Amino acid sequence: MPHLLHLDTSARSDSFSRELGATFVDHWRAAQPNGTYTYRDLVKDPVEPIDEAGSRLVTESSVHGVQDLAAMDELASAPELAPAWAVTRPLIHALLSADVLVIGAPMYNFSVPGSLKTWMDRVTLPWLPLSGKTAVILSARGGAYGPGTPREPFDFQEPYLRAYFSTLNLTDIEFVHTELTHAPAVSRLAHLRDIHDTSRATALDRVKELAHRLPPTVRSA
Repeated sequence: MPHLLHLDTSARSDSFSRELGATFVDHWRAAQPNGTYTYRDLVKDPVEPIDEAGSRLVTESSVHGVQDLAAMDELASAPELAPAWAVTRPLIHALLSADVLVIGAPMYNFSVPGSLKTWMDRVTLPWLPLSGKTAVILSARGGAYGPGTPREPFDFQEPYLRAYFSTLNLTDIEFVHTELTHAPAVSRLAHLRDIHDTSRATALDRVKELAHRLPPTVRSA
């Protein structure tokens, strides 16, 4: 049965990225009644930042040519690595168990929230096999960063996440953006409200379509 891992990273409980994520999940679960679902709010339940021992997990796994979770368990049983692995392993297990990874990721300062970056630092191991999975990135942006906009060159969020996941062999990535989210609240952007409303409606339609389409295949048990 398919498994969905859903992460929220917005500091706001009423954020547009959370709205997109909740909509995706509702429609995915309706389309996949036998599917399983794991959720983590990385703001309310944050990941412990990587420390020296956590950094050593990455180095030692490379030095010893670790290829899978079992080999990593054996390597990380060393006393100096075990505490860090106890923090990291559940995150790795949840990620490996997922067929679809959904991340609500608002744009903060042209990139990703610190809550998401901390999770990424924890789960990034050179042997991590994410090929065959699909990632859906649900983004909310205060301004407009789409093709042809003046701020298009300032979008370091989507290129960064594409580059990051590609190093883990995950290349099937869908991005859905709600733009101009500041327009409803900032008076000087009031003239852009209609553009925001259209962007939001288009994004919601897109996540519904994706939710009913993914995953196209399910990995063998």
